[in-house]
Amino acid sequence: MLKSKSKTVLLATSVTMMAVGLIIFPQESFEASKGGLNMWWTIVFPSLLPFLIFSELLISFGVVRFIGVMLEPFMRPLFRVPGVGGFVWAMGLASGFPAGAKFTVRLRQEGQLTRIEAERLVCFTNSSNPLFLFVAVAVGFFHNPHLGIILALSHYLGNFCVGIIMRFYRWKEEKSHTKVMTKLPSLRQAFSQMHRTRLKETRPFGSLLGDAVLSSIQTLLMIGGFIILFSVVNKLLFHMNITGLLASGVAGILHIFNFPDSLSLPFISGMFEMTLGSKLTSTVEDATLFQQTVMTSFILAFNGFSIQAQVASIISATDIRFTPFFLARIVHGLLASVITVLLWEPFYKGNRYSSSPINAFPVSGSGEHVNSIYQNMLDFGPILTLVFLTLYIIIYTKRLFKGLS
Repeated sequence: MLKSKSKTVLLATSVTMMAVGLIIFPQESFEASKGGLNMWWTIVFPSLLPFLIFSELLISFGVVRFIGVMLEPFMRPLFRVPGVGGFVWAMGLASGFPAGAKFTVRLRQEGQLTRIEAERLVCFTNSSNPLFLFVAVAVGFFHNPHLGIILALSHYLGNFCVGIIMRFYRWKEEKSHTKVMTKLPSLRQAFSQMHRTRLKETRPFGSLLGDAVLSSIQTLLMIGGFIILFSVVNKLLFHMNITGLLASGVAGILHIFNFPDSLSLPFISGMFEMTLGSKLTSTVEDATLFQQTVMTSFILAFNGFSIQAQVASIISATDIRFTPFFLARIVHGLLASVITVLLWEPFYKGNRYSSSPINAFPVSGSGEHVNSIYQNMLDFGPILTLVFLTLYIIIYTKRLFKGLS
C-alpha cells in the first residue's frame, strides 16, 4: 500500500513540475517542441514508414510464416525463440526503433510467440537502423563517416550478445514447451505454412493495404508524440537545473574511467533522448574522439527513455513485461561500450582517416555519398511525410463516412 501511494505522489509531483516548467519557460519549450517535430517529419517518419507498411503486408500474406519455418533451426537453439523471430530481428535492424517491438507484439497477438519468447525477442530486436548510425550520427553529428563502422559494429554485436544472454531468461519455465528440431525444414513445409496463412486472410488487397497504411501511420504518430514530449522534457530539466544536478553525480563515475566532466551533461541528456545526447556528445571539445565514441555507443544502446517509453506503449497491448527490456538496455549499453573500446585500435586508430579533423568531411567517394544521402533526407523527408499524412487523412475519412452510411 505504501509503495502504491509513493508511486502516486512521485508521478503527480513529476507531472506537476513539468506543467509548471511549461509555464515558466514557454519559449524554450516551444523551441524544443519544434526541434523534436523537425527530427520526426524529416528523418523518422519517411525512413520508418515503408518498412512498417511492407512488414504488415509480409505478415498478412504468410511470408513471415515461411521465413519462420526456414529459420527455426537457427533461431531456436541460438536465442530460444521461434524462426519468425528472424524476421523481427532483420526488420528491427533495417528499419530501427521501435519496429522490433511492433512486430513482436503483432506475432504475440497472433499466437506465434509465447509470452517468454516475446520478452526475449523484444530485448534484442530493437536497434538503431544503419541509416541513422552512418548518416545522422557519424555524418550529421561527428562529420566523420568513418565512425559509422565502429558505431554499427558495437551496436549490432552488442545486441547479438544480449540475444544470447536472454536465451537463458526463464528457460526453466519453458523447458517442457521447447520443441526439439529433429530435421531441417523443407521448402515444401514452409510454402504450405505460408499458403495456409494467406488463406486465413479474408480481407481484399485494397482493404489490407489501407489497414497497413493506417496502422503504420498511427504508430508513427505515437512515436512523433513521444519524440516531441521528451524533447520538451529534456529542455525543461536543463533549465530547471535538474540535469546539472544529475550530471554532477555522474561526473564522479566518469572520473573513474578518466572521462572529462563535460561529458556528464550529454550523458544525462542521452538517458532521456538518445539523438540529443549523441549530438551534445559530439560537441564536447575537451573530450577525445575515442571518449566521445564510447559515450555515444552507450547512449545509442541504452535507447533513451523516449524510445523505451515508445516500446512500453506498444507492448502494453499484450502481456509482454517491460522490465526485461529495460534491464537488457543497460546490458546492451555496457556491452556496446566495451566492444567500442576493443574495436577502436584495429578499426579506427589504424585507419588512414583517423588523422583527419573531426569537423572536416573526407573527400573520398564514400564520404560524399553518405553526405549526399543526409542532405536528401533533409530536403525530401518533409515532403514525403506530408504526402503520406494526406493519404492517411483521405483513407481515414473515407472509412469514417463509409461506417456512418
